[in-house]
Parts: sequence; C-alpha cells; structure tokens
Amino acid sequence: MLQNKKIVVVLPAYNASKTLERTYREIPFDIVDEVVLVDDVSKDNTVEEAQRLGINHIIRHDKNKGYGGNQKSCYNKALELGADIVVMLHPDYQYTPLLIPSICHIIANDLYPVVLGSRILGKGALRGGMPMYKYIFNRFLTLSENILLNQKLSEYHTGYRAFSKEVLTTIKYNNNNDDFIFDNEMLSQIFMSGFEIAEITCPTKYFEEASSINFRRSMKYGLGVLRVALVHRLHLWKLVKSKLY
Repeated sequence: MLQNKKIVVVLPAYNASKTLERTYREIPFDIVDEVVLVDDVSKDNTVEEAQRLGINHIIRHDKNKGYGGNQKSCYNKALELGADIVVMLHPDYQYTPLLIPSICHIIANDLYPVVLGSRILGKGALRGGMPMYKYIFNRFLTLSENILLNQKLSEYHTGYRAFSKEVLTTIKYNNNNDDFIFDNEMLSQIFMSGFEIAEITCPTKYFEEASSINFRRSMKYGLGVLRVALVHRLHLWKLVKSKLY
C-alpha cells in the first residue's frame, strides 16, 4: 500500500509464457498488494507459468475477447478486490515494472488520478527499437488527437497505464470496443469526465517476444483512433451522442 491505498497490478496476457517470469519478478511487492492475470486464450502455457509463479488471481477467458475485452476483465476484477490504484502492466516485458513505485506515488498522493508511461517523452523510442513507421504513425495520431481533444499528451498509444479507483468507477469502460481502440476510447472518456492525466518517461523495448500489431492492423487502429477523437469533438459540440459517455 501507499498512503493506505491498495495497489493492484493487472496483467492482460496473450502468449506471454516466455516473458511473464521476468515481468513478475520485477514487480515491487513492497507496495503492490495483489496481481491479477487475465489470459485471453493463449496458445502457449501462459496460465501454467502464472500458476507456477504463484499468481493468486488468474482468469481464463473461454474465448478470445481481444485486447480491450481482456482489460475489461482486468479492471473489473481489480475493483472487485478493492483496489484504490490499478496499474496495467503488459506481461511481455515491453514496459519495465520498475516504474510502478513512481507511477503509484503520483496517484497515491492525489497529484493526478491517471498516469501514463510515455515512450515518446525524451529520445528513447527509436533508440529502444520502435520501428520508424510506428514512430511517425504515433506522432501523427497523437497530434491529431491533441487537436481534437484539446489536450497536450506526448503519447496516446502507450500500454503502460495506472488509474485511481475514482476514475475506473466513473467512466463507462465496459461500453468500449474489445479491440486495441479500447485504449483511446478510455482516454477520451477520462478527459470527457474532467480528469487530468500525468505522463512519466518510460524506456522502450522492442524484441522478438514483445507483442506488436502488424502494418495492416496498425492502419485499422489508426482510422479507429481518428474516429474516436472526432466523435469526442462532436460530442462536445452536442452534434452527436455517444454511448461512451
């Protein structure tokens, strides 16, 4: 705990058996109270590895629900466990668990209710192996979103995120898409609800076992991102009404 606030780390897992132990061993259990792993029908032995490591809260989907669907199960379980702070950490070791204390201190001390680990702050993204086309894509989409949402984030597309209980119980994240666009819908909901977001520099790691989407899915994701940002703006102007809000 930090400031008497319970911290739950959630691991949305898919084929993470090779990297799960490295990720789990670096979680700072001096402040983290519970770990939840949700397996989205992995084709490897992710669940068996989680059991071997002693992860107490393991959820197995009976069918693949997608990245967004996995997160819904993660957050629902974390809230059920009484979490005050929820940290989403990818078990593919692309994001370092060593940042968890810094991230949680920001929320525990009521500085910000949401913290993102940004790969773009600083100059580490390309140095850490982010493909050039993904970097350019990331920058273009982030600029577009900042304009339409009237915000100033360095990155909307990181998978390293932490939320206060108040945020998760306020926004309608269960109404979101089950695919990768879930992340951007969630950020839109957070801003629409009046919450502020902090960012912290996060090292970038790209390697064979790290999860990533291909170019075709990246294009689909990009179009979805622009749609979410446009709907956000139109909702503010009261020209459309979205189920997200």
